[in-house]
Amino acid sequence: MTPRLLLLETSHQPGVVALAEGERIVGEQRMEESRRHTRELVPAAKLLLEQAGWKPGDVQGVVVSIGPGSYTGLRVGIMSAKTLAYVTGCALLGIETFAAIARQVPADAQRLAVIADAQQGKIYVQHFARTPEGMVAADALSILPFADWSATCPVETWVTGPGLETFLPRLPTRQLVAPRPDWTPHATSLLALGLAAYRTGRRDDPFALEPLYLRPSAAEEAWQKRR
Repeated sequence: MTPRLLLLETSHQPGVVALAEGERIVGEQRMEESRRHTRELVPAAKLLLEQAGWKPGDVQGVVVSIGPGSYTGLRVGIMSAKTLAYVTGCALLGIETFAAIARQVPADAQRLAVIADAQQGKIYVQHFARTPEGMVAADALSILPFADWSATCPVETWVTGPGLETFLPRLPTRQLVAPRPDWTPHATSLLALGLAAYRTGRRDDPFALEPLYLRPSAAEEAWQKRR
């Protein structure tokens, strides 16, 4: 049976909601960048289901990006995915956002760094290397001062990710940079990773899946300092 999947990407604005049947995207809606994911996600999913003639119970799996990214966006997307999985019994599959972005790098890239803004002059960064199976993680996700990382990044390493919106002007001019439309995850990338995980039988626990943060939010850090 070809699985029907709901895809939720809310790690960055604008978010994306999509439906897929097997490897085919059957509906996709990009949320308005000026509005909050909390207001648009559920209506967007409802509209796509109606357009496809599907009911929530027809969805065999929900695939959601887990970060790093927007604290609020990730919480909204993951909680929505967990709720659907709990209510309908469908599979829940959390996909690391940087892994999805890494799939979108140009074919001639052999080494890749995916970055996102971690505030205070720091970045989330993870490196990938090309193998016969595609781009695979070469190290763990970490948080580093941008200046320290950029000073040691080899020139042959391609750079991508939403962090370029902030840090592109500070990159060395000789650094290889992926096309701007590929800095954030596409629904097709989320689908490819989610479908592969679904077909292996992997299922994430709705009570255990959490956003990939590595650090507290700015509000949490401020609260800790006050205490």
